[in-house]
Amino acid sequence: MSSSPATIPVFDGHNDVLLRMRRAGQADPVQGFLDGEATGHIDLPRSRAGHLAGGLCAIFVPPPSMRPDANGDFLAPAQADALNETMAMTRLLFELEARSQGAVTVCRSAAAIRAAMNAGSFAAVFHIEGLEMVGADLDALYLLHQAGLRTLGPVWSRPNIFAYGVPFRFGSTPDIGPGLTEAGRALVRACNDLKIMIDLSHMNEQGFWDIARLSQAPLVASHSNVHSLCPHSRNLTDRQLDAIRDSGGLVGINFGVLFLRDDGARNGDTPLSKIVDHVAYVADRIGIQHVALGSDFDGTTVPKELGDAAGLPRLIEALRQRGFDDAALAAIGHGNWLDVLELTWGD
Repeated sequence: MSSSPATIPVFDGHNDVLLRMRRAGQADPVQGFLDGEATGHIDLPRSRAGHLAGGLCAIFVPPPSMRPDANGDFLAPAQADALNETMAMTRLLFELEARSQGAVTVCRSAAAIRAAMNAGSFAAVFHIEGLEMVGADLDALYLLHQAGLRTLGPVWSRPNIFAYGVPFRFGSTPDIGPGLTEAGRALVRACNDLKIMIDLSHMNEQGFWDIARLSQAPLVASHSNVHSLCPHSRNLTDRQLDAIRDSGGLVGINFGVLFLRDDGARNGDTPLSKIVDHVAYVADRIGIQHVALGSDFDGTTVPKELGDAAGLPRLIEALRQRGFDDAALAAIGHGNWLDVLELTWGD
């Protein structure tokens, strides 16, 4: 994975391209991804143009309604409905691999990610965001792991049987709601046994600390930012950042403008310097080895200056202008993700 200053490969901690494909209404969304599209943030041609070498490809089942209830919570889908949608998006992921002629590889180990990147194949990791498709018996978890599931977030921003997802609130700490349920504690133990990475993005603060006490793996927030810079409930407090450092974990910086700005505005004119600010804060506080990228491409509003995956070299250059050298850029761009996945998965 050698790289020149202009071509730092990026392995990204979070995208929602599978959901976008599922909802696109196209006759053949897989071919649309492979050939290139006019909508969204990620497809194969734009990934190649931006040196996006791979990432965690999330399966997320939206709530039945995008209107929260009286408590500000989104409703969770029924387990059967969530499982059906999960199967449909999983099929899209593996169909992408099958039809790509080697251009997309579904990876189950850090070694496989490195090999795919070296071969110029998009290294996709099967990730689930919000585990509504799994019951308290965890039967579906074991089947999904056999199918290739290697990372998961127990919750999205809604309660489920495992934990309480933090609601979207600006001007709020993440300390909203209770922690893990008994089923959630069993889930953490099972993930440790199976070497599935537990993603803390969307977890409320009580759940975060419950997992920190229980899990034997590094603490990872795949697409979260700094609460001190943007007081959004989805962002991490300094104390949480310190715990991630102490566990040998990682923060993937989210490109979503809602989680970057100190005013909480959904404003696409947000400069790339705001992403750089969050990267620099984490690097300065807990060490450069604990910060990476977690774009949230196809799941949120990103700065217009970035645009989509093809714009990633502009972000790399903005980081360079802030003083990050080639070694630091390689670590932030992909090396730190590969290291923490290797440590978590034990390969």
